[in-house]
Amino acid sequence: MSDRNGGGFLWFLTGIGIGAVVGLLYAPQSGSETREILMAKAEEGRDFLRKRAEDAREHAETWAERGREVYNAQKDQVRSAVDAGRRAYREKTTSARSDGDNV
Repeated sequence: MSDRNGGGFLWFLTGIGIGAVVGLLYAPQSGSETREILMAKAEEGRDFLRKRAEDAREHAETWAERGREVYNAQKDQVRSAVDAGRRAYREKTTSARSDGDNV
């Protein structure tokens, strides 16, 4: 069930990150070079997450705007239906009174 809501992809990314860290730790480079590489990769990861968060925010704003549009359209339709019902009721009661007066 977690694969349906993106959990599998998150575990995949976690595995890639762990694999990259382990690979860098066993790399035949000096400590300072390894730290630089780790910092660069951490920055890339931070930039990736920032971009994803920005995309998610944009999608949320889009969906919120669509929701507002649908809500307003439905509100207008309900208001029109209520007004039409009131008019029909008034017409019916007015014609009933005028018919009753003539009898």
